[in-house]
Amino acid sequence: MKKLIIYISLITTGTLFLYSCAPQRNYKMKPFKMPENLRGTDSIIQKNDSVDVIKISWNDFFKDEQLNQLIEQGLKQNFDIQKSLKSIEIANQRYAQAKVEWLPSISATVANANYRFRSEHFNSNPSNGYYQDTGKDAPENMFMYFAENSSSINLSWEIDIWGKIKSQKAASLADYLKTNEAQKLVQTNIVAKIAEGYFNLILLNTQLKVAESNYDLNKNTLRFVELQYESGKTTALAKQQTRSQMLIAKALIPKLERQLMTQENNLKFLIGDLPDSIQINQNNFDSLLVADSLQARIPLEMVSLRPDVKAANFELQAKNAQVGVAQTNRYPKLDIALSGGVNSVLPKNWFNIPGALMGNILGNLAQPIFNKRKLKTAYEIAKIQREQAEIDFQKTVYKAVNEVSDAMISLNKIDEELEIAKEQLETAKLGSQQATMLFNSGYATYLEVINSQRVALNTELSYNQLKLTKLNNRIKLYKALGGGWN
Repeated sequence: MKKLIIYISLITTGTLFLYSCAPQRNYKMKPFKMPENLRGTDSIIQKNDSVDVIKISWNDFFKDEQLNQLIEQGLKQNFDIQKSLKSIEIANQRYAQAKVEWLPSISATVANANYRFRSEHFNSNPSNGYYQDTGKDAPENMFMYFAENSSSINLSWEIDIWGKIKSQKAASLADYLKTNEAQKLVQTNIVAKIAEGYFNLILLNTQLKVAESNYDLNKNTLRFVELQYESGKTTALAKQQTRSQMLIAKALIPKLERQLMTQENNLKFLIGDLPDSIQINQNNFDSLLVADSLQARIPLEMVSLRPDVKAANFELQAKNAQVGVAQTNRYPKLDIALSGGVNSVLPKNWFNIPGALMGNILGNLAQPIFNKRKLKTAYEIAKIQREQAEIDFQKTVYKAVNEVSDAMISLNKIDEELEIAKEQLETAKLGSQQATMLFNSGYATYLEVINSQRVALNTELSYNQLKLTKLNNRIKLYKALGGGWN
């Protein structure tokens, strides 16, 4: 036994140095090009200048109290978030198992009985310790050829001489961390969707008020045209066209009501609730369109804090560790097996100590020689999958840079669009008022009135839609910044 232990020690000492040459330890990712600064920023921001701005959480990023209450409920009850948390639990269990993979496996066999029976034409004879112990004569047919009763404790241990188990542990840890980042990404997306739904509700409520106001204005115009028609100052065509314009404004009201109720149901589903109405901030968009300087204070290094970038990095680490596992599968495998207990022909002799004691020790060093290229194929595939993970990581980083740049460009340009749209709306409203006054005084036709009212309606609806676009661009910036995780 001492010789076996010395032999095993020599093998272990002679091969441990190869672990440092394992492929995953020498791997370095290929560098890829990164911009010097984010397109759309006013100036280049260094790494530590304003890192805090990218760590802002959702309850600080969104200022509406009712919206924050909906987000808080959604983070607790949303189905996707609940499912992602279960995925973390699964990954945690796998990592916990991988951490103890280096320990030996121990099993116990209690009251194991092994009896073999043979007949006279079996190529043997009935002599056996069973008959010697019992003093019986062995029969010619169906005699007991073999009898064994045992109880034992068995231990098997794979010696991690090549770092295979360490690689498996590293892969499991990377998978666990990747799952955590994936859960953060799910939460960020849910927060963004709830905010988008809430802002859309505000838009629909605002548009509904605009439609109702325009409908009242068209009704007044129609009433005046009908009076002129009755007095013979205008034609039936004027009356008909004015009524048609009034019905267009009227039809917009149930359409917006339908969209509003549907949006409420969708938002309720997002927060894990049944369909119902939702109380929202009744103030106009101007109370939500707060000015900020986020787009001018974002360092380029922020992309490293995004959950999707971190997850892609952990995936690359996991694939790299899998290369090590595949490589070490091609090396010799050293197993040690120990067992000890009691063994006797008759159960009553179990306690005949030390006569019934038994023990085994087995050292097994197995080297795969020819396995139809399966091990080499697995190794080559693992390296290719690592290259795929590297490509995915670069793609994720570029996507992050692109999304931040898009969000900042949109926020910078949307204010210019809003200024122009506001001027268009003021002009359209003034034109509608002047057309109505001129029509009442007989200096304008009904066509000029209904046309000015249609332009005013469409302009105000478009102006409100632009306000929603600005709010949605801030949501895109929140997502692009990674949801405030660090």
